[in-house]
Amino acid sequence: MANALAIYRPPAPLAFDDYCANTLTASVKKNPGRRLPETSVGRITNPTRPAPFHQIAILTFDDMAVLQAGVGSAEGQAAVADMANFASGGASVLMF
Repeated sequence: MANALAIYRPPAPLAFDDYCANTLTASVKKNPGRRLPETSVGRITNPTRPAPFHQIAILTFDDMAVLQAGVGSAEGQAAVADMANFASGGASVLMF
């Protein structure tokens, strides 16, 4: 199994949530090879204080080759290009 972990810090959390619910989720579902998306709900913390993040998303794929093919697909590239529309406050994407 392979995962893509996205950590978001949007400047306007309510607008971010609206965009995710009404646009991004549909785009993610089109990504080939994706098993299931999982997103955090509610406050994100670390052991001592609130974390500076609004949302964490985990996309699961069968293996790293499938994940990389998904990111490289037309749908995956559209999602990467769309990040500027909803993650203007910054996002970190990690694949493992």
